[in-house]
Amino acid sequence: MSETLVAFDFDGTLSDSEMTVLLGDRLDVADEMAAITERAMNDEIGYAESLRSRAALLEGLSSDDADAAYGNVELRPGAAALLETLSENGITTAILTGGFERGVEAALEREGASVDHIVSNWLPFDDAGTSLTGDVEGPLIEGTKDDALTELAVETGVDLQDTVAIGDGANDLPMLRVAGLAIGFDPKPAVEPHCDVVVTSMADVREELRKSGILE
Repeated sequence: MSETLVAFDFDGTLSDSEMTVLLGDRLDVADEMAAITERAMNDEIGYAESLRSRAALLEGLSSDDADAAYGNVELRPGAAALLETLSENGITTAILTGGFERGVEAALEREGASVDHIVSNWLPFDDAGTSLTGDVEGPLIEGTKDDALTELAVETGVDLQDTVAIGDGANDLPMLRVAGLAIGFDPKPAVEPHCDVVVTSMADVREELRKSGILE
């Protein structure tokens, strides 16, 4: 069997949490966050614009509150087990997310799960390390997930046609378009036409990977 790389989106895919909304809850701006997120996921506004707008709403959030919000990020049922199965089968796993590394790592750690690569953004703290600045930094603000997936494929020696991308929103479209297999996880209407298959659970993902010969 050839080498395979399976890349997951995080918020809305590998996790059923939405990190910016969890953070926004701490400042009573979650509703504004959710509205911006929904517009971005439906491809109504640019992802970079939406992410910066959401980050700006978080200016002044304390580091303690940020950590508490990250601590509430959860993996979907079956996600940790699927990641473990992929690893046991020698399949390279990655998370490509416009979300934030600390939340991803907290959710994985809680479940005792891991992936080989995480490509994500982060919310910087002020010089004192006590509160968020309202900025956002990282490779997946302006950068796109097709570039990230292609770079990972080269780095790991996997042909791009032997990659799988799993996502739900408009910012996942670039990687879904270039991957060998595009799996939409309960995808938004603007995304579904670009998916090879559509699933609604981690069990469905596992079954599609089995059908494709990636998992036995």
